[in-house]
Amino acid sequence: MVQSAYSSATANVHAALQRISARDARVRAWLHVDDVGALAAAQAADAQGGANGPLAGVCVGVKDVIAVAEMLLTHNSPLFTGFVPSEDAACVATLRAAGAVILGKTDTTEFAAAGRNAASANPHDFTRTPGGSSAGSAAAVADGHVPLALATQTGGSTIRPASFCGIHGFKPTWGLVSREGVKMYANSLDTVGWYTRDLGLCDRVCAVFGLAEAPPLGPQPLRIGVFRTPWWDEMTPGGKAAFDGVAAAMAGAGVVMVDIAALPEFEHLNQDHRAILFREGAAAFLSLARSRPDLLHADFHLRVDALASYPDARLREAHDRAAAARTGFERAIAGLDAVLAPSAPGIAPRGRSPGEPKFNQPWTLLHAPVVNLPLAQGEGGMPIGVSLIAPRYADRRLVAVAREVEQRLGLTRPSA
Repeated sequence: MVQSAYSSATANVHAALQRISARDARVRAWLHVDDVGALAAAQAADAQGGANGPLAGVCVGVKDVIAVAEMLLTHNSPLFTGFVPSEDAACVATLRAAGAVILGKTDTTEFAAAGRNAASANPHDFTRTPGGSSAGSAAAVADGHVPLALATQTGGSTIRPASFCGIHGFKPTWGLVSREGVKMYANSLDTVGWYTRDLGLCDRVCAVFGLAEAPPLGPQPLRIGVFRTPWWDEMTPGGKAAFDGVAAAMAGAGVVMVDIAALPEFEHLNQDHRAILFREGAAAFLSLARSRPDLLHADFHLRVDALASYPDARLREAHDRAAAARTGFERAIAGLDAVLAPSAPGIAPRGRSPGEPKFNQPWTLLHAPVVNLPLAQGEGGMPIGVSLIAPRYADRRLVAVAREVEQRLGLTRPSA
């Protein structure tokens, strides 16, 4: 499905609903589709002369850990059966104000954290996962149901599904998009992100959320660092070949590729991420563990009991090392336009598991903006993405660099 800027909002909603009707019985991206509400909103906008705003008439899916007024908010948990919030999360309200039409709620790993997996399938192979926790949002965009869907990332929950599904995923700098109305998991890590099928729309969403405009890129060649991470040996053969192929193609297109052997403290960041994740997760789920323990999945009881495994001294060490690593990373990449790194170890695995987060968690802990580029394929033609990473608060410049890379590779797509 392609939604044109010249299509009416009503036509866009009808196109989305037709695609969902034809495909979602197998893809299972959606937990709830508000066809009546979406059509009413679109028709009201068209009756006033057409939807206005930078996202006028664009249909949006919302991950079901994010509140949408008068729509079920389940978190994929039996604890929230039948719960309907009265107000939009801030990120949803911002999209509505920009003219977007909220179509419904997409499936998620339980609480975007652990426990129950989403039922969503990878549109490229229904036996495989779309990744998690933002499974339904990634599948909905990849299968052409909507051009835009909201996601969240605490470890790798935006970028890894984008890699598995062959779409653009964007995780902005931590703290730049409001999390008001979004289920909290780990306060130091949680970030609202989004999926799109092209980078033009991704940049428009950045602008809608108030991310600073990037100055034009200069005439000098792009300089991209190539960082295979300390876990390169855990990549699949197909994943290694795909990553190296993208780096070679970029070099062939005139991008200056600079190998990065190591980054400060990077080898510790996955362990530090886990310590912070579990201790802050303990705070997030303590009330449910105390008040409704029987319906709370065992994974969350483990987080509530995390003090025994991650005492205060370990948590302090993790936070201090992460703070040092943020400034160390930015010093280490000075003079580079971005860093290229794996988004996932290979293609989507079979089943419905979220997938391996090891290649994403360090960037989340560094609070850096990350964009997944769907530039490669692995076994059976399944997608494999690559990540571009930039310093904190260089979000829209990162998108501009990503667009330049795609243009040089001849992969520019029309904006939705």
